[in-house]
Amino acid sequence: MSKKEDPRAIRTKEMLKQAVIELLQQGIPAEKLSIQKVSQQAGLNRTTFYLHYEDIHDLLQKLTDEIVGEITKQIEELMQVRELSEKSQLIRLLDYLYNQRQHLLVLFQKNDFEEKLYEQMKRLISVRRENSVTQTPRRDIDIDIKTASLVGIMMWWLKRGLHYSSDYIATEIYEMYR
Repeated sequence: MSKKEDPRAIRTKEMLKQAVIELLQQGIPAEKLSIQKVSQQAGLNRTTFYLHYEDIHDLLQKLTDEIVGEITKQIEELMQVRELSEKSQLIRLLDYLYNQRQHLLVLFQKNDFEEKLYEQMKRLISVRRENSVTQTPRRDIDIDIKTASLVGIMMWWLKRGLHYSSDYIATEIYEMYR
């Protein structure tokens, strides 16, 4: 049986993660973050920081892993859903990304996040293609191309195109891939 984490520890970790996100949103580059800055932003002391994380890189990695895990879970749920149309599934994913945009925009600064998102989206496209009734030619090439363009569109939308709704973006993506 796994040991439950203390609610105070969970709250403290959330405060530290939120502090990192706030500092990054203020324009402080990840490489300029310090334990002192993060602790101060969270209203905690350095000792408290060290109770939960080894260093700033550990905190950033755990934050990235947590969000990628949530996106993975969301994508896996979409792979299982059979009653929604393809466009509805895409809207659902885009709505999730929109709701998580503040965290995602911070993670876009980390090079490994885009690669992790790419791999998850490639898995989604591959599974959907395997489950499709119709086969398309040149499967090996266009999965990578479609994945790259899909991730590129999502990143552009979250960074610069939020004036477009998730429904509009899903429609445009859906039309591109028809």
